[in-house]
Parts: sequence; C-alpha cells; structure tokens
Amino acid sequence: MGAFIADEKLENLRKYKYSAVDKSILSKYVLNPFWTWFVTLWPTWVAPNTITALGLGLVVFNLSTLFYYDPQYLTEKDGATGPPKWVYFSWALGLFWYQAFDAIDGKQARRTGMAGPLGQMFDHGCDSLNTTFECILSCRALNVGRSWWTVSAEVVAIANFYLSTWEEFHTGTLYLGVFNGPVEGIIMLVVMYTITGIYGTSFWDKKFLAVTHLDRVIARHYPELLYHIGNPGLNDVLFIFGGVGVLFNIVLAYRNVYRARKAQRKYVLSPLGRFLPFLITTGFHLAWLAGSGPLSGKPHQAYILRSDLFLPFLLFWG
Repeated sequence: MGAFIADEKLENLRKYKYSAVDKSILSKYVLNPFWTWFVTLWPTWVAPNTITALGLGLVVFNLSTLFYYDPQYLTEKDGATGPPKWVYFSWALGLFWYQAFDAIDGKQARRTGMAGPLGQMFDHGCDSLNTTFECILSCRALNVGRSWWTVSAEVVAIANFYLSTWEEFHTGTLYLGVFNGPVEGIIMLVVMYTITGIYGTSFWDKKFLAVTHLDRVIARHYPELLYHIGNPGLNDVLFIFGGVGVLFNIVLAYRNVYRARKAQRKYVLSPLGRFLPFLITTGFHLAWLAGSGPLSGKPHQAYILRSDLFLPFLLFWG
C-alpha cells in the first residue's frame, strides 16, 4: 500500500470521519425524506460503491446518446439536426436518479457499517466526472454547442467542485448552503432538460426580457437602460447567473476556511496557495484552446473550438 499512499499517511485515513452541513430547505423537507425511504429498498448486501457506480452509469448512458446523435457537438443554428426530444427527457431522468443514488450511497454505507474514507473518495471521484459530463450535456441542451459560453461553463463547473473540495480539506466539513449545486443546481438542470424536451433547444435563444415581459416595463420607465443592457437570451442569463454564483461561493467558502483556520490558530492566507494548481491548469487549457490550429484558416478563431476536437477536449479537460 505504501507504493500508493505513504505508510505515515495511512493513519490519517483511519482517523477520517465524514462531516457535512446541509442547509438546503429543498433537501431537508422534500428530497431527504424521499432518499431515506429509497435506501430501504436496497438489500443490505449491495455495496455502497455499487450504488455510486450505478448512478454514474446512468449519466454515462446519457452522454452516450449525445455521442450517438450529435458527435460533432453542433447546435441547430450550425445545421445539426440534434438529438430527438425524448433524449432530453432521458437526460432529466438520468440526472435525477443520479442525484438520488449519490445521496443514498452514504446512507447505505452507514446502514451496513461500511462507511469509510475510501468510499468517500470513490463518491467524490464519480461526482467530479459527472461535473464535466453534465456541463457538456447542459450546454448542448441550452443550444450553445461549440462556443466560449460552453468553455466558461466548464471553468465555472470545475471551479465550483474544486472550491467545495478545497473548503472541505481545510475545514474538515462539507458545507452545502441554502442554495447549492448538488441539490438545487441539479434540480435546475433536471427542469432545464425537461423544458428542452418540450420546447426544443431553440427555446433558450429567446430573449430574456421579452419572455419575462420586462422589456415593456423598462421601455416605459427606463428606455435608456435597454440600450446599455441589450437583450440577452435566456441561455445567456443562465450562464451569467452561474458566473455570479461561483463568485458568491468563493466568498462563502473562504469565510468558512477563515473561521476554521482562526479557530485552529493557523495562518488564514496559506490555504489560498492551494488554488494555484487550478489556476495554472485552467490558464494552460484556455491558452491551448485559444491558439489557432494549422488547418483553421481563421487566425482569429480557436481551431479546437470550431472543430470536432472540441468535445474530446472538454472531456480531457474535465
């Protein structure tokens, strides 16, 4: 075992104890009662990691439908026929049940006395894969495809996961706020996939102000404001919301780390250094993506972004 984990570090694994704080109202009053009932349907001889793997398998199946129907990762605006509408319903169902499986694997572990740090590591590993998979699927459903919006979504998704892991590493506790990605974020994606299945991907290109009728209100009272804010699409607004959300999460996460370090009488700035791997790798991937390829013929456009390599690139990055 020492070839993989140093013997002196194994003692820390034995000391590890899972700790989490979940402030989600949706989780407390709606989803958690369902998950508590759902786990009782599983025989006690089913290993928790098996449940985790089965949940990830649902998302892998969803991703395989994308590869089958749209391997080039084009949008309808780019001439793709796109996946049939039933596929988006399957994505919604797959993600909903992934969330349920991910929620009950820990319950199954405690129920069977199999809880441990290696199970937690396997669970987080599957969650990290799902982060990238859902980023790819959701951007296809939002009809952005090969675009910098998809790249920004990848950065935000990975940043949120890295941030959560960083926070747990320094505090010893996994914090889930009133509105968080593993609960409300996933349910939002489930609703979004369902809407796409009903109305199609072009629905998300509709202008936000027109759909909400805010354009009439602004035109009546603040007509000059329309000139400054423009009229973004629904998909644009969702991506902006995600960007603001990650900034908000950074503040909350550092607040928790700051309090934990102060309580331990340790330096409060040193944890920030552990952001360097994320910042360096993200910068590397963005620079790689922004570079023009020899076959692009368009020196001002990223070759990978406009080619069939974009989807493999996103998977490699995530």
